[in-house]
Amino acid sequence: MTQKPKVAERVADLRSEVGRFHAAGEKVAIVPTMGALHAGHLALVREARARAERVVVSIFVNPTQFAPNEDFSRYPRTWDADMRLLADEGVDVVYAPARAEMYPDGFCTRLDVQGPAEGLESDFRPHFFSGVAIVVAKLFLQSEADFAMFGEKDYQQLKVVTRMVRDLDLRIRVVPCATVREPDGLALSSRNRYLTDEDRAKAPAIHRALQAAAAAIHQGQEPDRAAETAADTLSANGFAVDYVAARHAETLAPLEGRAEPVRLLAAVWLGKTRLIDNIGL
Repeated sequence: MTQKPKVAERVADLRSEVGRFHAAGEKVAIVPTMGALHAGHLALVREARARAERVVVSIFVNPTQFAPNEDFSRYPRTWDADMRLLADEGVDVVYAPARAEMYPDGFCTRLDVQGPAEGLESDFRPHFFSGVAIVVAKLFLQSEADFAMFGEKDYQQLKVVTRMVRDLDLRIRVVPCATVREPDGLALSSRNRYLTDEDRAKAPAIHRALQAAAAAIHQGQEPDRAAETAADTLSANGFAVDYVAARHAETLAPLEGRAEPVRLLAAVWLGKTRLIDNIGL
């Protein structure tokens, strides 16, 4: 019989469990999530299990990274299904704090993140990375985990978190994990379930446009021009484009020379659903 993960709802309970693991000489990996789990999340869980004896998955829909006009209230919450998936994966602890546990009355601390947080998502969601940074920092400090798994699908987030850990000397290693895709190339996302059937059929064009841009760059085209062409292609196919950009793969700064490592990143809308994707060269 599959054993259900232990559920910790309070910081003290989480630390008690992790402290017990560490006392036994076991490494602990955390997979931060907002729930609505899919195969991409489960890939992170498996990578966590490959690196640590114990795995903690957090499920918390973080209000500080949503603007008032965004989808916090309708963000999918699928607790029972999530717990079944995590039990099947042998997860040890699910950390599911209430909002008041994470942000008690009087909470007023924010993190000002710059560097890789500047531009791209921040141009359209200026609140976002400050909200991500504070909740991730709290999860890292609360869990005292040795490893944290982050998917490359949210590439800018990955770089912001990695930089934050380095800058704050946090004793945790951020492990990047490859994007998991559907057979037709669409990057897995909890928000994919918002797509209509018609929009779902169109969505793989995002990945194809990025692949075409990467091929053009390999053939000698300027990266910014290749990104502009990808944006034009997506617009012509019914996408509302927030951005398609070529950036330095590590710093996410605008490119200055051809020898720099390149990452192509995109954010687009299909109907009422915002999708992001990226690929490396």
